[in-house]
Amino acid sequence: MEIRLTLNGKVVCADVRPDTLLLDFLRRQGCISVKRGCETANCGLCTVLMDGKPVLSCSTLAARADGHTVQTLEGLQAEAVDFVTFIADQGAEQCGFCNPGFVMNTIALLRENPDPTDDDIRAFLAGNLCRCSGYEGQLRGIRAYLDSRKK
Repeated sequence: MEIRLTLNGKVVCADVRPDTLLLDFLRRQGCISVKRGCETANCGLCTVLMDGKPVLSCSTLAARADGHTVQTLEGLQAEAVDFVTFIADQGAEQCGFCNPGFVMNTIALLRENPDPTDDDIRAFLAGNLCRCSGYEGQLRGIRAYLDSRKK
């Protein structure tokens, strides 16, 4: 089946099998920031934005993206660079494997709520699994970024 979508600002047309996962499709398109983690929609490593909303690409068929706009971290570098150094400064990037999912969800959160509370941040990032940091570093980094914007 043929699908057509806008991926990171470029129109992509491709033939896919009906059972192709969006994760696999995106990686074939060179989007290596999209990680395969649990394959059960529990870890958030595969998070991408579809029409601006976070979706788990490991549990979304590529065919569902037909006609939609999909963004991966490769297409959001300029937006992400603003706050990822704040997260790194808090020691939250120990292995870095979970970072793309955290970054994608943080971008979605800040687009939806530019001044979230700590509880808002925790709730929005709850679906992201991080085995290294205990989540407090990410929270402190996001909070430091938000505080820096108020100065």
